[in-house]
Amino acid sequence: MRRYHNIHRIVAVTGGARGIGRATAKAFAGAGARVAIGDIDGDLAAHVAHEISRATGGQVCGLPLDVTDRSAFTDFLDAAESRLGPLDTLVNNAGIMPTGLFSDEDDTMTDLMVSINLAGVLNGSKLAVRRFSGRTGRIVNIASLAGISAHRGVATYCGTKHAVVGFSDSLRLELRDSGIGVTLVLPGLVRTDLSAGSGTPLWVRPVSEVDPEDVASAVVDAVVRGRDKVVVPRSLGVLLGAVQLLPTRVRSRLERLAHLDAAFTATDSDARARYHGRILETRRDNV
Repeated sequence: MRRYHNIHRIVAVTGGARGIGRATAKAFAGAGARVAIGDIDGDLAAHVAHEISRATGGQVCGLPLDVTDRSAFTDFLDAAESRLGPLDTLVNNAGIMPTGLFSDEDDTMTDLMVSINLAGVLNGSKLAVRRFSGRTGRIVNIASLAGISAHRGVATYCGTKHAVVGFSDSLRLELRDSGIGVTLVLPGLVRTDLSAGSGTPLWVRPVSEVDPEDVASAVVDAVVRGRDKVVVPRSLGVLLGAVQLLPTRVRSRLERLAHLDAAFTATDSDARARYHGRILETRRDNV
């Protein structure tokens, strides 16, 4: 992936204290952008911002942000602009992925996925469109390859990501010729806490899993080039597209034979329990 320097952009990243968000904030700061990190864990956001600033020499600030609260989102953007200047890039990255069969899914988790993964993107995008009005800007929505496919054990997650895909493509049409671009990012399984303990077969992992830094590099590249859609890794997107052309019965049989159908049901229960617990604890402590 091409490395960029002296990117004169002012960027806000939601869910920026961990995983893809943290890597993206660091990649932008390393390329010369000024960056605001927003996260439900405000203390962690401030700590990570300090670490990134020290590592890159960039101007980075960490602020509390609950993407499900439009007023809180407005406060975050206002605070970011007061510290860094007028924003021109918003990366809607915040998201969670609890796993398990839909019938067993706790209602709290269902509501949180819809609120964070979907409503958070809608809130950020609407505020960004209004804020960028009259000047150029770019909205980056981090979806997932799960947004163009289907998997057992993550039904609600897939539903929210399908919605983000459709929303982003539609919003791009609405904003055509406005000077505001919309970039949709579709990562495969990313090696973060979000996917820890998944049951993805070992033989598939080299072609299906990526590091958060890979996604971050793709985001920076897409913003600089003004790209509408990015798949990470690109090869997996091509493969998935080919598989989707198969009849449903054939595709399901192949997935069972390859043990792909159990990737999010036959998981490491301890790892998933820790992740689910952290989601609820962080929400409880910071909302």
